Amino acid sequence: MAQKVQEKGVAGPVPAVDDPGRVRNVVVVGHSGAGKTTLVEALLAATATIGRTGTVADGTTVTDHDPAAVRQQRSVTLSCAPLVHDGIKVNLLDTPGYADFVGELRAGLRAADAALFVVSSVDGVDAATAALWEECAAVGMPRAVAVTRLDHPRADFQDTLDHCQDVFGDNVLPLYLPMLGDDGAAVEGLIGLITHRIFDYSAGYPPVVRDPEPQHLPAIEESHNSLLEGIIAESEDETLMERYVSGEIIETSVIIEDLEKAVARGTFYPVVPVCAQTGLGIDALLEVLTSGFPSPLEHVVPPVTDVDGNPHAPLRCDPAGPLIAEVVKTTIDPYVGRVSLVRVFSGTLRPDHPVHISGHGMAERGHPDHDADERFAHLFSPLGATLREVPYAVAGDIVAITKSTTAETGDTISGKDDPMLMAPWEMPEPLLPIAIVAKTRSDEDALAKNLGRLVAGDPTLRLERNAETHQLVLWCMGEAHADVVLDRLRTGGVELDTEPVKVALRETFAAPSHGHGRHVKQSGGHGQYAVCDIKVEPLPRGTGFEFVDKIVGGVVPHNYIPSVEKGVRHQMERGMVAGYPVVDVRVTLVDGKAHSVDSSDAAFQTAGALALREAAEQGQTTLLEPIDEVTIRVPDEFVGAVMSDLSGRRGRVLGNEPDPAGQERTLVRAEVPATELVRYAVELRAMTSGSGTFSRAFARHDPMPAHLADAVKKEHAATR
Repeated sequence: MAQKVQEKGVAGPVPAVDDPGRVRNVVVVGHSGAGKTTLVEALLAATATIGRTGTVADGTTVTDHDPAAVRQQRSVTLSCAPLVHDGIKVNLLDTPGYADFVGELRAGLRAADAALFVVSSVDGVDAATAALWEECAAVGMPRAVAVTRLDHPRADFQDTLDHCQDVFGDNVLPLYLPMLGDDGAAVEGLIGLITHRIFDYSAGYPPVVRDPEPQHLPAIEESHNSLLEGIIAESEDETLMERYVSGEIIETSVIIEDLEKAVARGTFYPVVPVCAQTGLGIDALLEVLTSGFPSPLEHVVPPVTDVDGNPHAPLRCDPAGPLIAEVVKTTIDPYVGRVSLVRVFSGTLRPDHPVHISGHGMAERGHPDHDADERFAHLFSPLGATLREVPYAVAGDIVAITKSTTAETGDTISGKDDPMLMAPWEMPEPLLPIAIVAKTRSDEDALAKNLGRLVAGDPTLRLERNAETHQLVLWCMGEAHADVVLDRLRTGGVELDTEPVKVALRETFAAPSHGHGRHVKQSGGHGQYAVCDIKVEPLPRGTGFEFVDKIVGGVVPHNYIPSVEKGVRHQMERGMVAGYPVVDVRVTLVDGKAHSVDSSDAAFQTAGALALREAAEQGQTTLLEPIDEVTIRVPDEFVGAVMSDLSGRRGRVLGNEPDPAGQERTLVRAEVPATELVRYAVELRAMTSGSGTFSRAFARHDPMPAHLADAVKKEHAATR
């Protein structure tokens, strides 16, 4: 291990945090391109955590260390970057902004106690960021806003602030205003609205602090009053508003104290203008992160049970309490193998102490329930891909563990003598299927091994081996997610191709038919004689299969009748005209012949299968396609386009209604053939500028239109 750590550029261990009150866990969120990773890089440089800042374009940033992120020049995975400011450790959790990587975002939210929303002063707030704000509001998570990219020619702070207040609410207020330089174009400083001071960054970071000039006073006074009123309105001191209204001057120390309390409670949301490239506002933002955001002591520990699901006494963030921690992210590092990012909620996690690892409730995603005891040799403080060894991790801190044989994303780590389980956090359903196939037989083993690693670390990835279509299907969140997954498989040494996804259909009879099955061999061998006649009738959808015996006179001996049924069932499983299972039919055995010597069980099975095939050839068959009930959630402005698109997909709209969650969104419910939904995750996103989401559930099977069914039959015939 020591050698591997040295290869990753780690000089040695770092001090551990002893007091949860001196920890802040902050998830950094915002739309793709808002500047989250660049801002994190600037915060790390300002606190001397790193020697110099890297860039996304060069692939040298701390948090975009994943090879896929470097190639795509955007974040594709959750990454932790701790820094220390004024004795406070801030674990920054940088998340991808692209909707395909929402699983990484969910993991970051689980591990954090507060959220920093990064909003571009050029692009404003997108629909996904607005929805995330509401989600944080629902659980009372404290939030702040960093308005970035102020050095861009099209940057407009005031317009962005107005947009934030329209979307996020009136309690989103700036602590500072940007100040233009002498050229009237570039932002070179900040105006402090509480302190009435100018922070001049024209000479670089850190700023020169000075008194405001006369031309700044009107803007300061107006914004200062709005800020004070917003802070006082959230104050726990009910007399403070009366004192303010009566004209009393409120001490700055009182205002700052009430501001910090309101931010920590999640009732007031400060806005800080920043520019990562120049360092503008970085010091102000650090003050918000350390003084405004709450410590883990103020965060309620999620409910836990024992491993059998029985309730457990509530826990709190206490380093001396029972150990409870959660694996929020698992990745495969080329140097040290499996690396798991762990948030400790209670107790103290120590190396070489036995722990219990539990994972339950994720079997549908390819994570079977599992329980195991392990012992971790080392704990690390992760700085992107760099692992720095720590002696222990107290409640509230975030660490990394390596070389665990069982830990997967979402697993619970607890004491060996007191095993517990945390309920898994809500994860979105992957809705884009990608069918993959290994190029060679040797690639199949490597593919299975690498797929196991990917599924263990990514709960938004679902692996399905479809027994009907005989395809290996990866269900992903979208094209970008699929690209990253395939890239990781290929860089892991797997040669693979993709192929069109097949939807599992069904076959049935559209009208009654008759079939004659004759298996007679003249070779004189034993067991080569069987004849049967059947009648096939369609049944109501969903009825299944019925077999009726109407043999009279013993023309087919009683012991061979089950053999006929077995042959019919076997042929039904293989299909008749397109290779899909036959459903919803009644098969009646009406006549047949047997030989006293040459008949056998195998012969009547063959005759039964032949009879069903003849009935299909002479009768009317049809293909059934699965129909899914779809619920689509879109902004009101896209409802018309979505409903029109559903019609083009042979969908039947059941109705629409306002989204109970509000946000000027509508829920559209429809029934759509599953064959029309293969790429709907991608197409809906394109249609709604990335703001539309949907869920689906199987409803029933319906007959496929004749022209489409004929195409499927022809394709099947061509491959036989």
